[in-house]
Order: sequence, then structure tokens, then C-alpha cells
Amino acid sequence: MAGHTDNSIVIQAPMDLVWDTTNDVADWPNLFSEYASAEILERDGDTVTFRLTMHPDEDGNVWSWVSRRTPDPVTRTVVAHRVETGPFAYMNLRWEYTPADGGGIRMRWIQDFHMKPEAPVTDAAMTEHLNRSTAVQMRLIKDKVEAAARAAV
Repeated sequence: MAGHTDNSIVIQAPMDLVWDTTNDVADWPNLFSEYASAEILERDGDTVTFRLTMHPDEDGNVWSWVSRRTPDPVTRTVVAHRVETGPFAYMNLRWEYTPADGGGIRMRWIQDFHMKPEAPVTDAAMTEHLNRSTAVQMRLIKDKVEAAARAAV
């Protein structure tokens, strides 16, 4: 059985600000609390290949991986996948940005994955972990982007 998450949040800010801020991979360590660094390895048109490194976990482990991400500014969607999969057999992501009822932009993250048999967690455990951490990161991003929107007025 594969893992799947589907989370969204409404950000009260203009589309261009939400899009530009959340797709600036090089600045992700300032946007997300879990990333220590983001190193751009290659750009090919709109596609960016990059290495993300997390802050050490409670056991002192530092997790790092390479992903490839392609934003489409016309459809306001992003597709991504891990190139270095680590404990995942695969990890595919899709981000969607749509106007929300009542104003603002709904940012939605969909993650489909499967853990390798030797991974330290199951698909179900990773789904729970990702749902918890995604909620924290989305809230942090919402707060930062909304603050930037207020400052720009």
C-alpha cells in the first residue's frame, strides 16, 4: 500500500507573491523551519534540481536528498520528485495554487510515495508524520507570506 497526503491552506496574499515566495527554492531555509540548506544543483528552463538538507533530528541525524521540481506559472502547478529517494521507493509531489472562495490563495500539496521495505517507518507512519509536519510548515509559510503582503501595502 502506498502513502498519500493531501493538505492545503489559504494564504491571504496576492497570487504572484504566494507563487514567487513559495517557488524560490534557494530561499526555502528562510521559509521552512525544517531546512538547514537548499543548494541549487542545476537549472534547465523552469526545472530546478536541488539538494535539501534538514536540521538535525532529535537523534542528531541529518537528512539530505536531491529533488527535481518544475513549476508551471500558466497553470499555477508544480510537479516534483525525489531523485535521491533515500528511504522512499519513490516520492512524487504536486503543488497547486488556486483562488480561494472568500479571497486569498489556496496552496495545496499532494504527496504520493512508497517506503522501501528496509525503511525505518511504514507508509502509514510516514503519512502521519508528513501530515503533521506539513500542517506546521504550511502555517509558518502562511504567516510569513501574509506578513510580506502586509509590509508591501
